[in-house]
Amino acid sequence: MHEERLKAAGITLPEAASPSFSYVPITVHNGVAYVSGQMPKVDGDVRVTGKVGAEVDLETAQGEARICILQGLACLKAELGTLDRVVRILKINGYVASAPGFNAQPKVIDAASDLLFEVFGEAGRHARAAVGVAELPRNAAVEIEMTVAVEV
Repeated sequence: MHEERLKAAGITLPEAASPSFSYVPITVHNGVAYVSGQMPKVDGDVRVTGKVGAEVDLETAQGEARICILQGLACLKAELGTLDRVVRILKINGYVASAPGFNAQPKVIDAASDLLFEVFGEAGRHARAAVGVAELPRNAAVEIEMTVAVEV
């Protein structure tokens, strides 16, 4: 069902990223998967760096948010074996490296929310936070984590 929607949308997941630091990408407990913060990596590298509202424009940041979600879904699929075990996306937390005066973090994270709805339909609607931060690892513009209800 979710895998078919992904394919029908023409979306190909990247290879699940391996952690560079001391954590695991996914922890599953009592039917809830906690997806660690995902960076917008393409072929293992963060290619867009800087602050949104300065070096990075809104449209580019939205593309980076989509990449973060695709990375998270790739990790989720690697852990669960299939995205068809996803019951519902419960919450996402989006972090946007923001230049002074930039306050459109929700517009950046909307790109991630829209992608989750595209893939999961109503089960992709979620609670969320969109937060501006001073710095992110690797000078990335966006980082996103997810909390997901899954079939046990």
